[in-house]
Amino acid sequence: MATELSAAIKQVRLGSPEVMKNFSAMAAAATAGGALDTKTKELLAMAIAVAIRCDGCIAFHAKAALQHGATREEIMETMGLAIYMGAGPSLMYAAQAVEAFDQFTEAAG
Repeated sequence: MATELSAAIKQVRLGSPEVMKNFSAMAAAATAGGALDTKTKELLAMAIAVAIRCDGCIAFHAKAALQHGATREEIMETMGLAIYMGAGPSLMYAAQAVEAFDQFTEAAG
């Protein structure tokens, strides 16, 4: 899903360059290491993506979590928290998030 969305997001970036420039700056600031490292922030983003049911967000943050060293065990604990916060609907999205992480792991492998 992340690959398919990238082309569409590029079109939005071209159509609204100033907004997207600022969105990118906000994303960089929000995910930069600080009191929490970037991997932890990507895990938090995955939990939020599951809880708010954002398919594209799940794909992007699953890939970013892997790139920042997240393990499957960390993903599973994160999904447990997301399920707790979002109940039944989050369980369905947690399954998709684990699947996305596993697909990126296989592709990177």
